[in-house]
Amino acid sequence: DAGSSVEEMEFNWDEYLEDTGATAAPHGSFKHVDTSLQNGFAPGMKLEVAVKSDQNTYWVATIITTCGQLLLLRYDGYGEDRKADFWCDILTADLHPIGWCEQNKKILKVPEGIKDKIPDQEEFLQRVLKGACSAPANLLEGLHRGKNPLDLIAPGSRLELQNIRDSLEAWIVNVVENVGGRLKLRYEGLEDSDKFDQWLFYLDPFLHQVGWAAQHGYSLQPPSAIRSLRSEADWQEILKKVKEEEEESSVPTDLFKDKPVIGVHSFSEGMKLEAVDPMAPFVICPATVLKVYNDKYFLIEMDDLRPERASQRYVCHVSSAGIFPVQWSLKNGLHLSPPPGYPGQDFDWADYLKQCGAEAAPQSCFPSLTSDHGFKENMKLEAVNPVDPEEVCIATVTKLKDSYLWLQLEGSKKPVPECIVSVESMNIFPVGWCETNGYQLRPPRKAIVNKQKKIAVVQPEKQILSSRTVHDGLKNQELNSSDSVVINGKYCCPKIYFNHRCFSGPYLNKGRIAELPQSVGPGNCVLVLKEVLTLLINAAYKPSRVLRELQLDEEAAWHGHGETLKAKYKGKSYRATVEVVRTADRVADFCRKTCIKLECCPNLFGPQMVLDKCSENCSVLTKTKYTHYYGKRKNKRIGRPPGGHSNLEVAMKKPNKRRKRRKHFFVHKKKRSSTSVDNTPAGSPQGSGAEEEDDQDESELSHSLAQDRDKRKRKLRTFSFSDDENKPPSPKDIKMEVAEKLQLDSNPLEWSVADVVRFLKSTDCAPLARIFLDQEIDGQALLLLTLPTVQECMDLKLGPAIKLCHHIERVKLAFYQQFAN
Repeated sequence: DAGSSVEEMEFNWDEYLEDTGATAAPHGSFKHVDTSLQNGFAPGMKLEVAVKSDQNTYWVATIITTCGQLLLLRYDGYGEDRKADFWCDILTADLHPIGWCEQNKKILKVPEGIKDKIPDQEEFLQRVLKGACSAPANLLEGLHRGKNPLDLIAPGSRLELQNIRDSLEAWIVNVVENVGGRLKLRYEGLEDSDKFDQWLFYLDPFLHQVGWAAQHGYSLQPPSAIRSLRSEADWQEILKKVKEEEEESSVPTDLFKDKPVIGVHSFSEGMKLEAVDPMAPFVICPATVLKVYNDKYFLIEMDDLRPERASQRYVCHVSSAGIFPVQWSLKNGLHLSPPPGYPGQDFDWADYLKQCGAEAAPQSCFPSLTSDHGFKENMKLEAVNPVDPEEVCIATVTKLKDSYLWLQLEGSKKPVPECIVSVESMNIFPVGWCETNGYQLRPPRKAIVNKQKKIAVVQPEKQILSSRTVHDGLKNQELNSSDSVVINGKYCCPKIYFNHRCFSGPYLNKGRIAELPQSVGPGNCVLVLKEVLTLLINAAYKPSRVLRELQLDEEAAWHGHGETLKAKYKGKSYRATVEVVRTADRVADFCRKTCIKLECCPNLFGPQMVLDKCSENCSVLTKTKYTHYYGKRKNKRIGRPPGGHSNLEVAMKKPNKRRKRRKHFFVHKKKRSSTSVDNTPAGSPQGSGAEEEDDQDESELSHSLAQDRDKRKRKLRTFSFSDDENKPPSPKDIKMEVAEKLQLDSNPLEWSVADVVRFLKSTDCAPLARIFLDQEIDGQALLLLTLPTVQECMDLKLGPAIKLCHHIERVKLAFYQQFAN
């Protein structure tokens, strides 16, 4: 029914964090998630790339940054000069491993831009390629080209899983589902039963590629829990079938190169220790080393003194989580639960060891614990429910001890006590992980939900895209055709590094900057950049002032995505809409421009790490000279930017006493004259205006806030293409004839992004112009677009995509007829 609608209740992390006053655990604290996002390429790797100006020649380039299937490259010879860096797509670019040109008789030739820097090409190549690491050939060519290695673990793939009850045994498992590297596994031979299914992250030390057991001398046989379900002859037949199909279902061995390496342990049978049962990680109890298999694995049993005891055993290695030396609980002020059947509640280790005639495992058996992990009390994250591994719940950190977290799970079907997990557990994930990977997150029982949301029905004449679940993890959403959609993680943000040695400028506190984490990300562009900006705001002398510098100027063109950020200063809360970019190829430029806006070194934060010396040489400049060069050289309006009153909101914690009304120091509804220049020395107080400026922030006119907010919302919905600072030339009078033949007065190869947008706005595909603006599609890119790429990269339905491609084909035809010569 075209007139019907469906209410959709959806959990929203941003609203939930705001309502609970909590913060999200930093993305960088989840190392296994970080590893899963890597694409097999790493900064520093070298490859041979076609030279743009001469497609018949190639030159050696170095990977600067990776992001999904995008690589940021720099031709060797440019040194530290980042101006010539360029992004390319692994799937479409002419990229090859080192040595490919020699094997295929292709020409290696120095690009024109650096010809004068390299007088001897052969000597230069020998020098830069000595000891260099080539990009992996299998990810540049063939079926695996451009794929994230993680995607190669598809349903139907086979792996080997060590037996948790006997590590010397392993059995084949089938991948039923792959959720961002978290695998649902089913034992081979139990295709029709999910009773024994397990969920493990692909980097789990007990999970291996097929053939691992035979290579390491382990027996390949089904675990005792399922052995009786089939005859011995059936199991042998299954093994034979697996070997015959090994090539079809195998997973590349490279995928496991980042797995934790299991070290040698020094435990002996009979030793006592404290342990957390991984099947019920709610308490710490005494345990015993029951059996030592070899120098890597040993079996632990949870102590139980009852006559008819329930044996809880599991295999461990030296780095296993949840094993501690005797007295660890006491030293950390934690409760140690006595073994079932122990007389009384006052457990004493000395008496217990004497009664058992056992020795405590020495401290040297246990790895040293770290407290450098980034987690803090009350932080939120997403965690697997140990009682029901199908569930991933919202979790709150309630307590921290060394490398361990106590988590309170919310929203689980059955209430669960606080769980004890290692900070390196592969069963915990950052905020938004479920949404990114298209998995159902269990919301809290009193869920914070979005307002009523309607699923739109396709209306071709209005070009509205219907709501649907994007297959690669975007949440259900009602999309207008002018929205930019990012799919398949192609535009996930690379790591953003904080380069603590760089100049921090007049707004940011150098001491607080030094306390920031080394990096944030990778992940969704909007979420990562929002986290970075929040950290910067909190590291400011006056957070409200930095928020004002970052806030979106509503009179400027809308190029990215608006995010609401908050700041607290002098007991008051401020918020403003800040623009962030959505796509990876724009992250570096965004970071650099934001740094310049904050009058700090352009390399203070960004996708490149400054190792020794900053390319901007910011350390030798005085604060005044530096900020004059980067921040004050252009005419800068004093005080609030246009629209500041409506965009930066202040929320009083408590009503102030009535005071004398100040004279306004900010221009409202009008721009200041362009001759108004801020010549205040950098780092100094901004004269009397600085304090009065903050006072003005604190005393905004409350009666106009609602009107201004409504006006802002209306304004942000309206597409604007005004950019006074850099107004590009428009295509001259595009003439449309009745027969739909296009006559162009300028070459589309030379069109800027603005020209392309203007052309589209002259057609019946005007609502799609926003996507071209967001993704910075210029004339050259326009001429390369095809129906499949338009559908995939812009996420358009077939109807709007065909209509758009019709106009693109008209431009192509006109180009061939008028300019192709």
